[in-house]
Amino acid sequence: MKRMLISCLFALCFVPLSAQTKLLTAEQEQEIAKLIDQYSTARATNDTVLLKSILSEDVDQLVSTGEWRSGMQSAVQGMLRSTAANEGKRTLTIHQVKALTVHSAIVDCRYQVQSNNNTMRNMWSTFIVAKQNNVWKICAIRNMLPAAN
Repeated sequence: MKRMLISCLFALCFVPLSAQTKLLTAEQEQEIAKLIDQYSTARATNDTVLLKSILSEDVDQLVSTGEWRSGMQSAVQGMLRSTAANEGKRTLTIHQVKALTVHSAIVDCRYQVQSNNNTMRNMWSTFIVAKQNNVWKICAIRNMLPAAN
């Protein structure tokens, strides 16, 4: 009986997420896409002012090397180091936006870095975004380098 009760409670926790058809409006999805574009621009131009305006104070990032960057200062410094060490054109292409609530979403992107010697690094990047004080912010970033099959 206890196991059944726990199973039912667990299932009820996820019903609201799966039962809702559309949590984000088209306008909100455009705002999120603009946020990802701003991130790309900030990285390409080393614009720390823009970066700090689009990241949450408690942002954290896990990069493909396994390095954790926790907090605004660590994330921004790490992004600047990474951009300098891995020069090239960075492209983020949104694959999907999955709303968690009307104020938060997961954004999965194809992340490609074309180096100056024309080699291409193909990765995935996942952003956790949330609306804070009526402005979308990046709260977490996870970069993944797919394993060779």
